[in-house]
Amino acid sequence: MNTENALSCELLLHAKWVIPVVPEGLVLEQHAVAIKDRKIVAILPSAEARRTVLAAHVVELPEHALIPGLVNAHGHSPMVLFRGIADDMTLQQWLEQRIWPLEQRFVDEHFVYQGSRLAIAEMISSGTTCFADMYFFPGAVAKAALEANVRVQLASPVLDFPTIWARDADEYIAKATQLHDDFRHNEFIYTAFGPHAPYTVADAPLRKLSVLAEEMDIPIHMHIHETAQEIADAVKVDGRRPLQRLADLGIISPRLLCIHATQLTQAEIQLLGDLGSHVLHCPESNLKLASGFCEVAQLLANNVNVALGTDGGASNNDLDMLSEMHMAALLAKAVARDASALPAPRALTMATLGGARALGLEHAIGSLELGKFADIAAITLQDLNSSPVYNPISNIVYAATAAQITHVWCGGKALLLNRELQTLDKDQILATTNEWRQRIATA
Repeated sequence: MNTENALSCELLLHAKWVIPVVPEGLVLEQHAVAIKDRKIVAILPSAEARRTVLAAHVVELPEHALIPGLVNAHGHSPMVLFRGIADDMTLQQWLEQRIWPLEQRFVDEHFVYQGSRLAIAEMISSGTTCFADMYFFPGAVAKAALEANVRVQLASPVLDFPTIWARDADEYIAKATQLHDDFRHNEFIYTAFGPHAPYTVADAPLRKLSVLAEEMDIPIHMHIHETAQEIADAVKVDGRRPLQRLADLGIISPRLLCIHATQLTQAEIQLLGDLGSHVLHCPESNLKLASGFCEVAQLLANNVNVALGTDGGASNNDLDMLSEMHMAALLAKAVARDASALPAPRALTMATLGGARALGLEHAIGSLELGKFADIAAITLQDLNSSPVYNPISNIVYAATAAQITHVWCGGKALLLNRELQTLDKDQILATTNEWRQRIATA
């Protein structure tokens, strides 16, 4: 190598396949990704990289595909400490009989921090490098994310009624704006407003946060049209479906992220497309709670950006985005009665760049492109369940499991190497989780 003309970088990843996501469906064979100052500085054939790139550290992944770090666009990470404690119930039963009483009794800043650490460890191990979170004590989630070196968008909850986090809507909004000020220049912590749902937030606070979101240039995450009961109750109260009320309030815009959206009419789908709103699709949680089916094919046909989320660990019950991608692809076909409704490349886009777009982070993450942060997951495809490989994207979406994620980097920093966590102590997290299990189980 002529070192005088070589490209210098800190980390060079050689892989059998590089799947940049942009353009959708592209697969680069025997390619390398060069990383410097936390960002991607080159993507080139491995043979060329060996001649022209001088790297401080080289990783060889001869049986792997490199993909962008997965983006979990919706969840409640601390709730993973309630995993399996409230199964086989309707959403209303799940909330009112189990989750809300448990939260009232156990949730505090300590619970949120330790639950977030468990959730983040699980997400890293399954290839996620960025997640959106809507829960109380968001500062504790931020602390856990910073320690782990992952990205998070904190959708601070807003409700009309008092909880352990705030007394009323004004206090929720004040705390959310303070959180934004605290982290506005942090490249790992992003913020958003998280009004819980149309049925838990009145018109006045929705108008207020809509104005603030515009001024602060941040998104609005909201559970919208999650169940048929939600629609029926809204119509009974004032004769309008929730989305119509939000439209009348001027909330529907490119800043609005509609979580679940399992009960949409064709006119509502067109409205979301016309006004540029996003849908955060949580297929496994929707199925487990029997909430309904998101019309993914229709949304995509109407130019609505659809991202994927796991929802919380108490309603899914895992935080595995590979599994979510697999389920989303299959479910979309069944709902549309069309086997081509959601092809594998588009499912991968939804789990990466689609999530980044929804969160307003597509300039920085979501695809393997020059100048973007080196948020990357490596997945081996030489296991029995994913062999032979004719199309690596197909195998990732339809056959691979989270156990095949072997390496993860966020901003070029290793979070997972050979399936071993690098920024978190797995044994410590499991011990702490068991302590919580004992407290909650014996309450």
